[in-house]
Amino acid sequence: MEISYASPSASSLASSNSALSSMPSSTRPVKVIPLQHPSTTSSSSPAGGYSAGVLVKKWTGKVKQMTWINWMELLLPCSRWIRTYKWREYLQSDLLSGITIGIMLVPQAMSYAKLAGLQPIYGLYSGFLPLFVYAFFGSSRQLAVGPVALVSLLVSNVLGGIVNSSEELYTELAILLALMVGVLECVMGLLRLGWLIRFISHSVISGFTTASAVVIGLSQVKYFLGYDVSRSSKIVPLIESIIAGADGFLWAPFIMGSVILAVLQIMKHLGKTRKHLRFLRVAGPLTAVVMGTTLAKVLNLPSISLVGDIPQGLPKFSVPKSFEHVKSLIPTAFLITGVAILESVGIAKALAAKNGYELDSNQELFGLGVSNVVGSFFSAYPTTGSFSRSAVNHESGAKTSLSQIVTGIVMGGALLFLTPLFEHIPQCALAAIVISAVITLVDYDEAIFLWRINKKDFLLWVITAITTLFLGIEIGVLIGVGVSLAFVIHESANPHMAVLGRLPGTTVYRNIQQYPEAYTYNGIVIVRIDAPIYFANTSYISDRLREYEVEVDRSTGRGPDVERVYFVVIEMARKLIHPYTLFVFMLLMVCSS
Repeated sequence: MEISYASPSASSLASSNSALSSMPSSTRPVKVIPLQHPSTTSSSSPAGGYSAGVLVKKWTGKVKQMTWINWMELLLPCSRWIRTYKWREYLQSDLLSGITIGIMLVPQAMSYAKLAGLQPIYGLYSGFLPLFVYAFFGSSRQLAVGPVALVSLLVSNVLGGIVNSSEELYTELAILLALMVGVLECVMGLLRLGWLIRFISHSVISGFTTASAVVIGLSQVKYFLGYDVSRSSKIVPLIESIIAGADGFLWAPFIMGSVILAVLQIMKHLGKTRKHLRFLRVAGPLTAVVMGTTLAKVLNLPSISLVGDIPQGLPKFSVPKSFEHVKSLIPTAFLITGVAILESVGIAKALAAKNGYELDSNQELFGLGVSNVVGSFFSAYPTTGSFSRSAVNHESGAKTSLSQIVTGIVMGGALLFLTPLFEHIPQCALAAIVISAVITLVDYDEAIFLWRINKKDFLLWVITAITTLFLGIEIGVLIGVGVSLAFVIHESANPHMAVLGRLPGTTVYRNIQQYPEAYTYNGIVIVRIDAPIYFANTSYISDRLREYEVEVDRSTGRGPDVERVYFVVIEMARKLIHPYTLFVFMLLMVCSS
């Protein structure tokens, strides 16, 4: 292992290098890096950091330096890839990936609309215009936008408690929710507030997603069983309803749905494990629709329910209605926005890193917001980036957002010419598509990994998953986020502190727990506080320093034997501390002595 440190003295460097050359080969190698002292005249900012005037001056300077190309890239991120588009290299890949995602999205959009409690046509609407808008305003070149299972479940959960899904008001509220989510995403993007979601632990998201996947799967079982199941986001009412209605079980939809689900899973597995069969993963949803429609036509069984009539044509412009319900939709709008940031922006950043370009998360959030706002005026419900379709888009070779435009054209063609064919799709086939999609969201591997690595994060995962399953989605997320923030506050108020020792033959001091060979000296304790000192942790730090003073370890110390600690040296390099906090900290030390 190599240790890197900086020394302020050239003479110390020379002596350190000579000492290193004489060290035994069994000790750790130490790399000495000269400290680059900053020039005293190079900084004109105030001691406490940048003042408001300096920040304004810096911002105005950047604005003045911006060219018309910079302004174009800021207002329309699509101009970045349009200016550098390589037609011979990119066009074929973008066309192929766009058509691939279009084939995948058509049946998925209808399935997710049913999951949201809407008619299948609204899923097609949501997978049409928002794609074009995002292609111009979004900064990711591989993210596939459209309806997703998790957002559809959230829409169904909140709207089901307000109005019956068969009423027209239900559809109006879903469209209004898209407008609210879009406005919220745009505001957060413009104010650069995407960093707020960093406080939500990945363990919370994984536990929430896993529990939501279980709820989604159980909510779709009714199309397999042939009888209605009560709409709920809690696992207990769902199971009770499934058991209570067992007398209405029908074999025909159960067998058809199970066969289609098995085919989907086999195709997905082969597509993931065999490179030459990768197309099977994409063709799965379309295969399910074709197979289900064919079986329904041939068998013509009355027990198998079909999708029914689907309007033909593109969506018409209409202003969202029912604004009197805005107040009741605000919590869900925030929740969907949070899911959009964590899922979409996370996927977009990973894809940008793989494809070698930079991505602005705030611009990405703004692009998602604009696509939702515009979509709400054309009968779309909330959309966001899809993990599965984005992965397929990347694997299919998508180079730019032109693939999104091609997918939108495919969706438009389906709306114009193919909707009469969709009338005969069995409901169980669409349910099989949803269940197949959410099976991959059950992230038990993450729970096993957290158990091995970090028990605290594992506990957070379990708490979020259990509360989401038994108490509902909103309460589960709130409890998960609350516990996550409690852990953050606890670690901030109880910072890690380390006793330092000098590495042999150097002037480097390191944690003696990590470097047992480091020298310590009797009567002297050197302590490093691994966090900024502020009012919430001064009492804890004071108590720990007193413990170091009382607990004298003479087993490894050097120098003359002493009965107590005479000096406590606190290493506070680069620690931020407010003068008031320093006064409180010193007062605590004086009072305790």
